[in-house]
Amino acid sequence: MIATPQLAHFASPLPPLQLACGAVLQQYDLAYESYGTLNADKSNAVLICHALNASHHVAGTYEGQAESEGWWDSMIGPGKSVDTNQFFVIGVNNLGSCFGSTGPLSIDLETGKPYGADFPLVTVEDWVDSQARLLDFLGIDTLAAVMGGSLGGMQALSWSIRYPQRVQHVVVIAAAPNLSAQNIAFNEVARQAIMTDPDFHDGNYARKNTVPKNGLAVARMVGHITYISDDQMETKFGRGLREGKKFSFAPEFQIESYLRYQGEKFSQYYDANTYLRVTKALDYFDPAADCGGDLAKALSPAVAKFLIISFTTDWRFSPARSREMVKALLDDKKNVTYVEVDAPHGHDAFLLNNAQYHAVIKTYFTRQILSSNRTAQEVAA
Repeated sequence: MIATPQLAHFASPLPPLQLACGAVLQQYDLAYESYGTLNADKSNAVLICHALNASHHVAGTYEGQAESEGWWDSMIGPGKSVDTNQFFVIGVNNLGSCFGSTGPLSIDLETGKPYGADFPLVTVEDWVDSQARLLDFLGIDTLAAVMGGSLGGMQALSWSIRYPQRVQHVVVIAAAPNLSAQNIAFNEVARQAIMTDPDFHDGNYARKNTVPKNGLAVARMVGHITYISDDQMETKFGRGLREGKKFSFAPEFQIESYLRYQGEKFSQYYDANTYLRVTKALDYFDPAADCGGDLAKALSPAVAKFLIISFTTDWRFSPARSREMVKALLDDKKNVTYVEVDAPHGHDAFLLNNAQYHAVIKTYFTRQILSSNRTAQEVAA
């Protein structure tokens, strides 16, 4: 399946985008891709919301580019769990990112320079609002489903209460209704690694022709530790040494070498200001906060059906956090299916090709979403 990146531009006479922080974006771009065909009544659209360091390139490959598979290519495509022979799938890159949508690396038309540190902080709710405008741009009133893992799952949850009439099914995978104090702490350590890098320049490193690579690498190393389960790390690396003890601070253990490799690779393609903003959006997300901490009350506007999936070894967003959402939805008498998948991979399991997990998604999309769409079409006929 060949993917083609596209760009949607939003400017006057369209209304500006009001952000939660108080800032206003008068104009902005959203990068997106689509897979499959939108049917005649536009009832088969599925929106995919991405996690921290992903993008709109969800599935397929770019023509002439080897090894360019989308980050969820194992999940989405012809005949796959989310079947693009049946669904019109949309992947969108969030505002503030560094993969095509307007963000800190974009040129501020008022100054002629990259936004850098001046790009406003964005929230999950801001992203959902901009995604709704992308659907307007594409002429789609209602989504058959909105789906995401981790931070993407938080966006899917937000869709259910922010635009309840525009989404029929919500698929929330390896997510939580808010971050724990421990998770906020990990994010803050990662941000401090970036902001204390001498090449950070208060966020205006692009104007100085520098990149805070060391800070970004450490931030990625910290984050990566939280994505893998202890058992998986032990199985893959254990206490293995690369070449024996060197009695130095060079990476001697295999796990040290692996983390440094991941950090170095990340620092070559990701933007530091984007990382700061995305982790802050994670920290801020808490739909129950405006309802006195009552999650059931916060979710009460939702009318969609829900599929919530967790993984047994995910300690960053544990099954207990998914069960909080399930309980709140059941307290509201919502239609919710919950599946806890036994997988050894930790938080990263939502990205991997686990047979049970993919079968759950395929079954839900076939029996719940496709069948309900067909029934609705038959009634309309």
